[in-house]
Amino acid sequence: MRGGMQHRGMLWSDPPDEPPEELRDAQAKLARLAWLLPGITLVTFLLAATSR
Repeated sequence: MRGGMQHRGMLWSDPPDEPPEELRDAQAKLARLAWLLPGITLVTFLLAATSR
């Protein structure tokens, strides 16, 4: 069925395609935690290896 031209893109009235601010904050915290945990693990291993 090929009627008239149909545009399936976003309408000007559609809200922006962004997550809510709370979700963006949570994602930023998880990203920091993703660097912090391996760093703590590495420091712990280094301290354990040098304490022998």
